Amino acid sequence: MREGMWPTLGVAGTGMLLLGLWSAALADPEKVAYPEGYATEFVRYFTVDRPDRKIVRFFYVNREALEAAEPGQELPYDTVLVMEDHKVRLDANGQPVSDAQGRFIPTDQVTNVFVMEKQEGFGQEYPVEKRNGEWEYGWFLPDGSRKADAEFDGCFSCHLNRKERDFTFTFYKYVLDQDG
Repeated sequence: MREGMWPTLGVAGTGMLLLGLWSAALADPEKVAYPEGYATEFVRYFTVDRPDRKIVRFFYVNREALEAAEPGQELPYDTVLVMEDHKVRLDANGQPVSDAQGRFIPTDQVTNVFVMEKQEGFGQEYPVEKRNGEWEYGWFLPDGSRKADAEFDGCFSCHLNRKERDFTFTFYKYVLDQDG
């Protein structure tokens, strides 16, 4: 009897190990893919100047989510929000150059691409105090590769403060509600 027990325990142990590795893999920003073609296929809905970083941020949403979004409701599954950082044009003193409306003039040089994606089941592996609904985050370089040393705790903690807006900052304010 004892001889037959070890292979069974070995198989069960291997299964539990694989299940543990699979669960750990889920708690991973690798679930969020770089949205190829977002700059032309998605809708750019907002732009913001960041004087503290000398950048301009462009915000995009996939068309399907934009069409399905309703005021007072959470964003639908398959929503992809993109925040793209651009360097700004600088003057001879290294200060941002502004246009006639006082807005920074962005260059074509993208420095970072941040992606926030909502899928059914995303976030379940995080503790409740950290969970941002069913959202996951990705941080990419301009070429679409993942930022190797990306830290996502800031994404989770900052967006957790926007729980009443489905963990988003800009979409409701500038697209759905328009009232802050």
